[in-house]
Formats: sequence, structure tokens, C-alpha cells
Amino acid sequence: MNKEPCKVLVVDEDRDNADTTVMLLQMWGHEAEAAYSAEDAVSKAPAFDPDVILVDLGRPVANGFDLAQELRQCCPEGKLVAITAFTAEDIVRRTRAAGFEQVVFKPAPARRLQEAVDTECSGQSQLKKAESAA
Repeated sequence: MNKEPCKVLVVDEDRDNADTTVMLLQMWGHEAEAAYSAEDAVSKAPAFDPDVILVDLGRPVANGFDLAQELRQCCPEGKLVAITAFTAEDIVRRTRAAGFEQVVFKPAPARRLQEAVDTECSGQSQLKKAESAA
């Protein structure tokens, strides 16, 4: 998998889910931080400058699709990955239209989450290397 760590912002209003995901990401060598609300995510994202942003779409307070637009404005280079238990047939189409790179369906095995993050981190690593060389 990815050999270079990246920064991952985990946005989930369920603190246990967010904290568990952050712990897993840190075990895999990434720098990870949790945001427990849309406001928290939009506040933390510019200073943290994440490479990958994991967004739980099933948010009781703020819609994950609307949040994606806000995060895209403050972190245009961050790769968005949706995490959802939604099973609607059009969820993949809707997430792509909203700017998400991938969708991870709950309950997801840890390996699937790791693959999603590593794939997006690899893309970020390549982009940053190319920008450094230019």
C-alpha cells in the first residue's frame, strides 16, 4: 500500500466512529484528525490542510453533500471520500457529482478503508512530487 503518510481529516458526528477511524489511520502511519461537526470540519480544514477528507454522509445536523462543497472551497486539493450506510441506487452517481473521489459503504472492513485512503494519498503524493519538481 501507500508508503508515504498523508494528512487525513475524519468528519463524523459520532465521536466513537471518528476517534476509532483516527486511531486506525494513525496506526497505518497517517497524520489524522477528527472533526465532530460541519462547523468543526470547516474550521479545522484550512489549518490542517488535509490530503484526504473522510466525510460521513449520514450526518444528522449537516448534509454531507453540502459540507463537501464547503470543504472543497477551503481545501481544493483535498481528496473527498464519502463514508455511508445509504443504499440508494444512485448514491455513487450523487457522490461523484458532489466531487467525492470514492465511496466506502458501511460497515466497511478496515482493509477497505485503508485501500481508499492509500489510493487517494498516492495520488496526492504524486501530485505534490510533480509540483515540487516543477
